[in-house]
Amino acid sequence: MLKDLNLNAMNHFEAVARLGGISKAAEELGVSPSAVSQQIRQFEQQFGVRLFRREKRKLTLTDDGERLFQTTTQAFRMMRDVRQAIQRQREARHFILRVSPSFAVRFLSPRLKGFLDEQPNWQVRIDAAPDFSDFETEVVDLDLRYGEGGWSGLHQEAVVHDMVFPMCSPAYLEELRSKSDDPIGQLRHAQLIDSVKTHYRWDFWLAKYGVMGERMVYPLRFDRSSMALQLAADGAGVVLESSTLALNELESGALVPLSTAFDAIRFPAYWLVCPSRHTSRRIVRLFSDWIREAGREHDARAAALMGKLGLRIDNQQGRLLPGEEFSRD
Repeated sequence: MLKDLNLNAMNHFEAVARLGGISKAAEELGVSPSAVSQQIRQFEQQFGVRLFRREKRKLTLTDDGERLFQTTTQAFRMMRDVRQAIQRQREARHFILRVSPSFAVRFLSPRLKGFLDEQPNWQVRIDAAPDFSDFETEVVDLDLRYGEGGWSGLHQEAVVHDMVFPMCSPAYLEELRSKSDDPIGQLRHAQLIDSVKTHYRWDFWLAKYGVMGERMVYPLRFDRSSMALQLAADGAGVVLESSTLALNELESGALVPLSTAFDAIRFPAYWLVCPSRHTSRRIVRLFSDWIREAGREHDARAAALMGKLGLRIDNQQGRLLPGEEFSRD
């Protein structure tokens, strides 16, 4: 049976047969000639046949030895080729990251050149997809996930916080103010835009502020935050969305808070996630350090903006919508 084969002896046999002598084989294998001779004797004893003819310090293969050599040298050559391919792949320095589409476009892409400039020798592949990686079946180094943590069996670290509040275009806000001076009344007149894959949606937010009624409906629903934000900036309604994804529009004034009467709900939203074994990989550590710093800079920038806009920050911790999982667009 295969498990009974002495693979070390087979390796010595293949080297002697391929190189044509014990001394050359010993040099290649990094052992003494006597050690090679001993392995050859053990290998012949295992097969019960002579594999070499010994004539005046010269070794030639017997018929049985030739048959065995043709098989073993092909097997070892294939293994050497595979090993070299694996080494070349490692030397290529590939990094594969999965991230939600809107976050990839609005947060990661504008900052990514900084990371690439710091690590020019790495080949980076980014999959912008809403589904989480299955690390047991997919080749992915790291996920940058949206959610609230708690993924069983995986290393996880929050790196970017989110702040959520109702926002709209300045023109649409003026239109609502012409109908009511009360922010709750303005909401009752507003067309609500729903981002269906966000952590905080209108159902939760309206209940939190006690805003109920038959007119509180949101006929516009999008599974891409970028689309919902663009529609709000175009003056189509009020969106309950993320300061992280809308930061540029908020800073430029294309979007404004509906009212300073409503707090910005702050929570850890974007997480580095991977199996614990991946954290020993150099590229995972390098990217983690970089995105951690980018997250700190962003959080400080967003907090300063909230102060400029006159919004209070409501820090939230823990699960508020039991049983739901979120796969950010």
